[in-house]
Amino acid sequence: MKIRILLSAKKLFSKQGFDGTSVRQICEEAGANVALVSYYFGGKEKVFHAVFDYFFVGHRLHELEERLREPVSGLRLLIKEVVWFCINDMELAAIIQQEFASNSQRALHIKELTFPIWLKMKELLENGKRQGLFHYESLDHTLLFIVSTAFSLKKFAVFQPLCSEQEATAEQTAEYASKFVLRALGAEGFE
Repeated sequence: MKIRILLSAKKLFSKQGFDGTSVRQICEEAGANVALVSYYFGGKEKVFHAVFDYFFVGHRLHELEERLREPVSGLRLLIKEVVWFCINDMELAAIIQQEFASNSQRALHIKELTFPIWLKMKELLENGKRQGLFHYESLDHTLLFIVSTAFSLKKFAVFQPLCSEQEATAEQTAEYASKFVLRALGAEGFE
């Protein structure tokens, strides 16, 4: 039941936003008694945090540490992981974007979870430039362009009518995005 409540909350928060979603709606969606939210979580705010604690994969960053040492392969891996996440968990990605856009109190919790990823990406960009592997003018703009690219790809279906190719899988899209960024940075082997 606890997982059903979290799945329902994630679905509703992504569609209606945190403020537009009531505990009653979450419980109706989950087929749960309203009292269970208090029992399991202690309120809607804690349900929100639990959704991220349970579904957000960013806490796996330490598992990838060995593979994130070299700038080119590390950046490629991070981009692919972020794009894959945005496509495969569009609900959580939508919640992240909503909370950042509204600059809510909950955005602080999301920053604690996501910023280690962006800081690792920034570190890889800096190391890559220092080693002559990447070429860019502004670290800040480059980082923001990469983050924007990753998050925008979850909306690929919206633009499908403009596309001439068949829709790509999440893995293919992640690969395209990583190659695109590495080519833009002038990384060797991606020209």
